[in-house]
Amino acid sequence: MSVGVDERTSRAAPARLLLLLGPAFVAAIAYVDPGNVAANLTAGARYGYLLVWVLVAANAIAVFVQYQSAKLGIVTGRSLPELLGERLGTGTRRAYWVQAELVAAATDIAEVIGGAIALNLLFGLPLPLGGLIVGVVAIGILAIQSRRGQRPFEAIVLGLLGVIAVGFLAGLFVSPVDWGEAAAGLVPRFDGAPTVLLAASMLGATVMPHAIYLHSALARDRHGPPGDARRTRTLLRATRLDVVLALVLAGAVNIAMLLVAASSLRGVAGTDTIEGAHAAISAALGPAIGVVFAIGLLASGLASTSVGSYAGATIMGGLLRLRVPLLTRRVVTLIPAVIVLALGVDPTWALVLSQVFLSLGIPFAMIPLLRLTGSRAVMGDSVDRVWVRIVGATVAGLVVLLNLALVVLTVLRA
Repeated sequence: MSVGVDERTSRAAPARLLLLLGPAFVAAIAYVDPGNVAANLTAGARYGYLLVWVLVAANAIAVFVQYQSAKLGIVTGRSLPELLGERLGTGTRRAYWVQAELVAAATDIAEVIGGAIALNLLFGLPLPLGGLIVGVVAIGILAIQSRRGQRPFEAIVLGLLGVIAVGFLAGLFVSPVDWGEAAAGLVPRFDGAPTVLLAASMLGATVMPHAIYLHSALARDRHGPPGDARRTRTLLRATRLDVVLALVLAGAVNIAMLLVAASSLRGVAGTDTIEGAHAAISAALGPAIGVVFAIGLLASGLASTSVGSYAGATIMGGLLRLRVPLLTRRVVTLIPAVIVLALGVDPTWALVLSQVFLSLGIPFAMIPLLRLTGSRAVMGDSVDRVWVRIVGATVAGLVVLLNLALVVLTVLRA
């Protein structure tokens, strides 16, 4: 019996969709960077399962926002920074670039610090030297992207993402998680001002502004200029699958970190630092789990600092219309992180504060993105439907309210 053309096409469709996956997994690295480790371990060690709901909500927001960013790049053939650069006046564009660049710098500091901590845990290397090594390896990864193109870069990042997942999920299988308490943690609530501050840190670590800017460029660079309506529909369908798979994985890793900390580290002295948490994990779950955790942290630092440099170049190119080679940018932006490490600043606290700063930058990326995807003049027939715009406005409003609460509480505590 012969197989009809429609049947063959139907069977081939899933394979074609799988070949289109990749950009979201690169963007997802931003959601499992060392800042996430610091924020999630701190939340679990201090407050148990209380803030599980924050990670679930943040991951749902991330799925929504990252799809919108990729959709913008696919439909318009331009990145979010490029579209903003075309619409803002010179002064406004430069000011906007300054805040976006500060967000990227905060991200980079967190990523280099995390990698340096991992090298210290694994090999006892001084933190400044570890930071330099992380930077050098990131330069090598970016060199592959510059010379070989995006697909080999995606393959390396995907490999590191796999290491990250194993590193942070391994502890979950040997931790005495109280699943009833974990389920109770899905109920939204706070326990005083410190938990609001920590929730903002977790949100900033999960919904990353630089990933919002970057994903539109990743989708554009991977899929090329806009095509006809049929091709666009296929790419958007593949992108939905790409985003869901990538961010479900990233969300699982983040929640696993909090659950491990809540079940094994709560009440243990010294677990408010990554080093202390690593020591406690090794003591409670075994040295092998401690080593795997440190390897996951190292992979997180290496992958995220490479992706962060890519994002910074995208932001600068779109808003300043200035193209700086990725390798040059990596060298320059490594300096602040190494200085922070050399000054002896508490690395875990620096990581948490960097995530709070990132949380403040989310509305500056999210609100323009949603305005552009809701504009028929920009998106044509792919413009957001009314319900999508309502969801987007609600999400953006909640993020802004959380950030206002963060600023007020921080001032009152000062």
